[in-house]
Amino acid sequence: MSVTKSEIRSGAYYDSVVLMQLQRNLLQLPGVEDAGVVMATPANLELLAESQLLQAEGKAAKPEDLLIVVKAVSAAKAEGALAQVDELLKRRSCAAATSSFRPRSLAGAVKALPDADWVSISVPGRYAAGVAREALELGKHVFLYSDNVSVEDEIGLKQQALQNSLLVMGPDCGTAIINGIGLGFANHVRQGPIGLVAASGTGLQSVTSAIHNLGGGVSQAIGTGGRDLKEAIGAASTLQGLTYLAADVATRVIVIVSKPPDAAVASKLLAAALGAGKPVVVCFLGFAAPAVRLHNLHFASGLEHAARIAVDLSQQRVARDSGSHSKAKPISGYLRGLFSGGTLASELFLGLNLFLSPLFSNVAIRSEQKVNDAHKSQAHTILDLGEDEFTVGRLHPMMDNDLRIRRLKQEAADPQVGLILLDVVLGEGAHPDPAAELAPAIAAARKARKELEFVALLVGTDEDPQDIQKQEEALAKAGATVYRDITQTLEHVVGRLLGAAEVQKSPAPFAQPLAVINVGVESFYDSQSAQGAQTIHVDWRPPASGDEDLMALLSKMRT
Repeated sequence: MSVTKSEIRSGAYYDSVVLMQLQRNLLQLPGVEDAGVVMATPANLELLAESQLLQAEGKAAKPEDLLIVVKAVSAAKAEGALAQVDELLKRRSCAAATSSFRPRSLAGAVKALPDADWVSISVPGRYAAGVAREALELGKHVFLYSDNVSVEDEIGLKQQALQNSLLVMGPDCGTAIINGIGLGFANHVRQGPIGLVAASGTGLQSVTSAIHNLGGGVSQAIGTGGRDLKEAIGAASTLQGLTYLAADVATRVIVIVSKPPDAAVASKLLAAALGAGKPVVVCFLGFAAPAVRLHNLHFASGLEHAARIAVDLSQQRVARDSGSHSKAKPISGYLRGLFSGGTLASELFLGLNLFLSPLFSNVAIRSEQKVNDAHKSQAHTILDLGEDEFTVGRLHPMMDNDLRIRRLKQEAADPQVGLILLDVVLGEGAHPDPAAELAPAIAAARKARKELEFVALLVGTDEDPQDIQKQEEALAKAGATVYRDITQTLEHVVGRLLGAAEVQKSPAPFAQPLAVINVGVESFYDSQSAQGAQTIHVDWRPPASGDEDLMALLSKMRT
């Protein structure tokens, strides 16, 4: 009959890789059927319980304690396995001790390796924010692999970093490549002119690997952590990474990769990307690309596509735009789109969805973007005036301009409106001369408010009965900017409403070869060293041996 034995070592701390190796070694001992080696946090105790390894004595362990559990074929085998733990740990510590000097504190590591600009942190989450704060106070950039860091701590760390012109990658940042050296989980890729900033660790690995396999190369790959593009964080690290890549002379093409960002964050980030001064490939997974290209922004449908576009841009196999769009100050005010075509309204709504926030419509799919009252616009609004709510008892707006002209006057009188977007659709069955009615209304609105802009998307051919050239000339004379192409229309509206954010091209932290201080998982230190980085490993232990009450007391004493 199987016997399970437990041993608690109070205040003993080892990183997760050491614990994993110890558990594997115990499992290889004769007569051992199962084993668990964990720091006794509530989550780890729950895992042991699910594996039928948590005994009554193990439940007494505290989060700062090391808990070792062995299930064996007999009590003698279980006790014999536990008796070998010190020897198994000693082998690891002896190998580590002969490899290099290991300071016991971050401050000591800075003195030992003063050239280090980076600190790689992979300690348990409840300690990680404290170590990261200390690194920032010492003037170091942070690669924060640790997860289980609170949103509040993440916000505080990134604000502290920004105030001191430092970068925090993470928390829960799995991947980065700085000056050819991989941090965390990273593939070996050739160096080259493509810089990346990504919220996804595996996404960053996928794109950098694809770039390499396509013959391209990576200058820098900056990870941000999965929460960075949430509204609470505000893309703090992504925006900072973008400014670094914009300033980095080795980077000629920038790639941004993320899971779907929050709407307000996406518009802020794309405004910054417009002002980067370099081609930017945007891959927001799950978002429909508004176009193939808008100004210097190139939109990718997926990770492989993003890599392919970036390589082509870096090798100039496609036309490059480094930001040649209008540098004029963007107009102030909201967009109001008044469409006669429902599909056109939907197309422009989806295209502008990434750039404008908040954006509402009566054709929106997501409930939170549905306009409350279609007869009264709110913020940025795009309306299909051909919907049932507008056409009861009246002709469709493609045949009758009366409703649209009335709504045009209503929107033009609103001082918060900066741009009115119209479609003018020609062809059989449509109004015989729409410009004859729309142009005077546009001219009158422009006379009343010279700062108000009008953009018209003209849909038709040179064989339509309305004479498309005549329609275009009349609308332009009235003061509207006229396009016959949806992408050009979208590009103009984005450029005028969003403009290019002023990107402060901060000096990038890439001037010197990577030197890094490693705090936490020892295998990361081994990886950094094997890649040729200057590195030093801190023999870190939790403050106050992990005792929460004593840690809180020490924190109060420091403040």
